[in-house]
Amino acid sequence: MKNILLIILSFFLIISCEKEIDLNLEDQSGKIVVEGNITDQAGPYFVRITKSVAFTQNNQYPAIENAQVILSDDKGQTEILKYIGNGLYEAATFQGQSGRIYTLKILAEGKEYIAQSMMPESVDFEGLEQDSFLVAGETSYTLLPIFTDPPALGNRYLFSYFVNDRSKRNFLEFSDNVNNGLPNQRPLLLPNDDEDDSVKVKVGDVITVEMQCIDDKVYTFYSALLQLSGGSGFGGGVTPTNPPSNISNGALGYFSAHTVQVKTTVIE
Repeated sequence: MKNILLIILSFFLIISCEKEIDLNLEDQSGKIVVEGNITDQAGPYFVRITKSVAFTQNNQYPAIENAQVILSDDKGQTEILKYIGNGLYEAATFQGQSGRIYTLKILAEGKEYIAQSMMPESVDFEGLEQDSFLVAGETSYTLLPIFTDPPALGNRYLFSYFVNDRSKRNFLEFSDNVNNGLPNQRPLLLPNDDEDDSVKVKVGDVITVEMQCIDDKVYTFYSALLQLSGGSGFGGGVTPTNPPSNISNGALGYFSAHTVQVKTTVIE
């Protein structure tokens, strides 16, 4: 078991070396918001298209229902997505693969929006290593994702995790700017809310962790989004008003082609 103090020290060192993104929380209500994902796993894949609301308003995003949505890749694969309700468009036959460049084209309300994302090669997610530490007599838990970063600089990762069957996901983005080519030393700090026992991780809880290998623009988007939302991302219900989108024509949100691996562990 690695020494938890060294792990936490490494965690704060890496944070201190990341570039901070200045967020200007201006009102961008009424803009198109896109959440699009394609993975190396079997489909179907989905693109959600809504309209943004003011940052100060409740998070009820109006769906855009009559868009034309086209997904394609650099090998000639293409599909027109089918609208299935609630702002969701489905790609039923499309198949994602590492190393390919994917293009999302959206025609909505008289405007055209285009995004591209290259799916990186998958980095082997070997497992999860659990540790714990005491703060003011309370036990907090960490999970260390076990993987070795490839030698080439520029790998980017997104980890999302949830406790038991709760719908709320937590997110954390990683880069190899500090730990390039080495085994990962950055842990996931699991929820420990002293004011709400329902979100405090305890012995017996099941933690599900998803590791994504993402491209640089998607990493930049999530890095900024997590500054806004305090680590919750879209799952936390915060309108993504400012993160730098990889979608053209002033759209908000993101389009991500990424690999996926999932590990589950029980807190002991």
